[in-house]
Amino acid sequence: MTDEHEASQRKGSFVQTLKAVAWSFFGVRKSSDYAQDVAKINPVHVIVAGVLAAVLFVVGLVFLVRWIVTSGVAQ
Repeated sequence: MTDEHEASQRKGSFVQTLKAVAWSFFGVRKSSDYAQDVAKINPVHVIVAGVLAAVLFVVGLVFLVRWIVTSGVAQ
């Protein structure tokens, strides 16, 4: 088996992956937790969770800016 195939067969849950991606957005992670994530989580889940988190982040920023502009605070 190739390394890529073995990595995609990891049994880490999608919730574990979401937590790891959330911590990565903050840029704070213990090295022991990082090593545990690398050993357990599925790389495909990381890609999906990363794209979802990025989309939610951008949508959140757009709504925040729209709210500030329409509320009159930014006059």
